[in-house]
Amino acid sequence: MFKKILVPIDLRHPDALEKAISATAAIAKSENIPVVFAAVSTAAPSALAHNPDELKSKMAFAEAQGRQHGIDATGQAFFSHDPSIDLENALLKAIDETGADLVVMATHVPHLSDRFWPSNGGRIASHADVSVFLIR
Repeated sequence: MFKKILVPIDLRHPDALEKAISATAAIAKSENIPVVFAAVSTAAPSALAHNPDELKSKMAFAEAQGRQHGIDATGQAFFSHDPSIDLENALLKAIDETGADLVVMATHVPHLSDRFWPSNGGRIASHADVSVFLIR
């Protein structure tokens, strides 16, 4: 059904990804679909990593998830000038570059502010040319 799954991850909050990763693993196992975990950060020093190489080394998280869940998983880092305002564009680029045809993305319970400013997941679902599965 699907050929590749992209899972956007925020490595500062790996505990918030548990449900999305479990759902991804179930889908990936059912059809033997490879998974790409994608992290977006700035190339400048940040709370997540001091430089691009450090972030790339943290993508070992993906291989660990693959081993833990018995799936084919890789990690890829994507860089943006300012991820706080450009996250959606970076993720849309990641979808294209990886060839993913399904995005499984953790999201939050909607807040009042989401009526005026949609969530990152909502924007990806609205603008991606692929299927998007949002997990609360």
